This record gives sequence, C-alpha cells and structure tokens, in this order.
Amino acid sequence: MLMETAAASEPFVASLPVFARFESVADIDNYRPLPDGWALATADIVGSTKAIEAGRYKTVNMAGASVISALLNALGRQDLPFVFGGDGALVAFPGSALEITRNALAAVQRWVADELDLTLRAAIVPIKDIRAQGLDVRVARFQASDAVFYAMFAGGGGSWAEAEMKAGRYRIDPAPAGARPDLTGLSCRWNPIEARHGEIVSIIAVPGASRDLRGFQFLASDIIALAGRQERDGHPVPVNGPDYSFLPAGLDIEARAMAPAGWRWLSKLWVVFLMTLTAVTDRYGWTIGSFDPKIYKREVASNSDFRKFDDGLKMTIDVDADVLQRIENRLKQAEAAGICNYGLHRQKSALMTCLVASPLQRDHVHFIDGAAGGYAMAAASLKAKVPV
Repeated sequence: MLMETAAASEPFVASLPVFARFESVADIDNYRPLPDGWALATADIVGSTKAIEAGRYKTVNMAGASVISALLNALGRQDLPFVFGGDGALVAFPGSALEITRNALAAVQRWVADELDLTLRAAIVPIKDIRAQGLDVRVARFQASDAVFYAMFAGGGGSWAEAEMKAGRYRIDPAPAGARPDLTGLSCRWNPIEARHGEIVSIIAVPGASRDLRGFQFLASDIIALAGRQERDGHPVPVNGPDYSFLPAGLDIEARAMAPAGWRWLSKLWVVFLMTLTAVTDRYGWTIGSFDPKIYKREVASNSDFRKFDDGLKMTIDVDADVLQRIENRLKQAEAAGICNYGLHRQKSALMTCLVASPLQRDHVHFIDGAAGGYAMAAASLKAKVPV
C-alpha cells in the first residue's frame, strides 16, 4: 500500500496511474514495473499461527505494522509502496536507501524480540534477482479516499521474495540489544470492530496451477462484485468510524513503541489523556482547534485498508451468510478448475492498527485484519493446500 502526502513524491510513484474503482485491481494494465535498482524489504513473524492461537492477535498485527512504520520513518518517505499482511509486511524502496533500510529492519527485529517477545525475520531482495527468475514486481495505485492511495502489487515477485526470506536467503540479522527503531505514529487505540452483517471474513486468493491469469482476473472481479452485494462492499468499519475506550486494549503495546522502559508510564498517561479528551469532545460535538473528532472518525473509515491486491486478492470483509456462501462457492469452483487456490478465515470482529503522523493530517492509514487471526490464519489454510 502507499500513503501519499503533500510532500514531494518519489518520481516513480508519482508517475503511476491511479484507479478509483477497486474492480480494476486485477487488471495488469494498471500496473507498472518497479525501476531497476530498487529492492523489496520483506518481513514476517515466525510462528505467528501459534501466537494467534494463544490470543496475541493485536500483538502480531502491531509487529507487522511496525515494519512499515520503522522503514518509512527511517527513510523519511511516506510515499513508498508498501503492503501490510497481518503478520508481516513488504516495502519497496530505491537502492540508494539500502543501508538505511537495512539498519531500520535490524532495529525493528530487535524491538519486536525485546518488547513483544516475538521473532521477526526479515530480508532485502533486489529487483534484479527477482527478474532473473522470470518474475516481476509491478505496482499500481488505488485511490481509497480523497487523501489516501494504496499501492497494489502484481507479477509474482513479492511472493517469491517472501519465500526466499522464509528459506533463510537474503536475511537481515537483528540489531544488537537495546536498538530501537523510530515508530512514531504507530498506534492501536480502537476497540475491536464487531461484525454488523454476520461475520468478519478474511480471504486470500492467489493464482492456481493453471496459471490462467485472465481467468483469475475474472475471478477477482466476481469476488469483488459479490462482496459489493453487501452494504459499502462489505467494509467492516462503520461509516462514522470505530469505537474507542479510555483505556485502549493495545495501550501497553503502543507505549512500548513510543518510549523505552522507565518512560512508558508517561506515554500511557498521554494516550489516556488524548482518548479522554477525544471522547468528551466527540460526545458534546466540540472541536479541539482544527481537530474535529467526528470528521476524523469518518476519515478513519474511508482511509481504512480492508482489501488489497498483493500477488493475489486479499480482503477482510463484513458479510452475511448469503454473500459469504456465494463467495465461497465461487472460490471453490475456481479452485477446482485450477484458476486459484484460496484460504478463508471467519471471526466475529476485526482489528485496526494505525499509522498516524498527525491527526490534523488527512492521510492517516489504518490497517484492517480479522480479530481472530485474519490473514495469518487464512494463509495457513492456503498453505495446507499448497505447501511452499
């Protein structure tokens, strides 16, 4: 995905065409190849399925989002293409930023180990090595709202880079003990978002053995259209935004991102103060200077990332039983024909993890995943069918 600000854009990113209808996501004509000399930074949590089974959904999501936060902050760029995968992430960057990216990846690995008690593996894979395999990394831009664009990835290169990382190649080692990345803006203050229509369903569909990309494009369009039978295309976040608490469930994790040990109490007090102030002003319809909490919550909904294309279709949607059955029937039909392989995971609520440089800016990004494993569990279901 890609967050674009008013600041000067990376020339390649600025040159990408923009599509506003998500139905166009599987059309390869909307994508452009990453420039030669670029690379992919990829990372994921080792043993994420076990962590999720132990109830650590929010912690796993926070670890995945921390990769994006650390790299964008280190590079000083909010416009680079990235994708959030629930238990990991991928960021594309120019080769000139290799050393900075390597150091940021090393630091975030150390932070995840020390503060979240999870193991984050990471790798940097050059585009030239991906193309040497006959694959590519192509990027498109989807306009989710007036202020936010998301980058979509196609070409198979991202999936290959992830597989290489899991095989131990292109590995980046963690930084020494005590290293901390810059995680400014990383937060998780919203309550779980309960399903309103039936269930929150996380879906991953990737091209199947037939390599029928045209057939897969038709499949993706059909799944998107079926989700479109639901209110707001199955968007799991209410149009007026999610709910929040004075004491957010993710308060301790956010404090660990904000400050080292010894200063976290101050970070927690600050977050509680902000949440209390927001709740009071929201309740009475007040504003804080130019900040209007009601407008902000609506922007949270419109800016949220609940569907994407990352070498396949990925969605976390709120759907009723009829729509879900239609989607599942279509996926089963396509899988039987070799057009796709898919994984699907159902749960009662969704989680949100956020990158907010400033609540006064409209380009805040909010990652959506299922609250009981979401994409990680859907990926496990997919892997059980197609071992890698």
